[in-house]
Amino acid sequence: MARESGPPGGVRTRRGRDTTRNRLFAAAVTLIAEQGFSSTTVEQIAERAGVAKGTVYYNFAGKDELFEELLRHGVRVLTSQLDAAARRSAAEGRNAPETLDALVHTALVFIDRFPDFTRLYVAELWRAHRAWNGTLTAARRRAVAVVETVLRRGVADGELSEEADVPLTAATLVGTVLVAALDWKTFQPERSLSEVHGALSLLLQGRLTGLVRDG
Repeated sequence: MARESGPPGGVRTRRGRDTTRNRLFAAAVTLIAEQGFSSTTVEQIAERAGVAKGTVYYNFAGKDELFEELLRHGVRVLTSQLDAAARRSAAEGRNAPETLDALVHTALVFIDRFPDFTRLYVAELWRAHRAWNGTLTAARRRAVAVVETVLRRGVADGELSEEADVPLTAATLVGTVLVAALDWKTFQPERSLSEVHGALSLLLQGRLTGLVRDG
């Protein structure tokens, strides 16, 4: 009987590198959230990740590149999860408000799992002098675009008013969820995810009431 072969060497190598990079991301985001970007060193990141200092430089040119890629990586994860939630909702025949509610829940699950990254991301959005501001802007645009797609579909299907300002509404919804979730993790950590989702669902319904098309 022929023995089933494992993944090709290139695949194993790629997986190993992805695992190392994920460990570096996790270490960097935790340290930077704890003590700030300027106070965090490459040595500390390597130690927290359990790798040699040279491993950091093998994967990234330095701390700045690591942090910039960290931002990209985190938003890629969030965006892919939002995309998947939107596709599931479409496959299940949910309308635009129901799909938006599913996106809110997905975002809350992400923030609950990665609160340090979320705090870091929101804080950096306000620091326009950073060299990676363009990266932040592009990352934010991708996340907001998922919500915009759902809103535009709702308008096209006649579920939402044609007068809806889609870009502003999408940005407002994303911003509302981020701020509310950060308040939850920072000041009301005793509340459950389902409680926060329920409160945001009511808020979302109120915001969408004026956009729902009659008839």
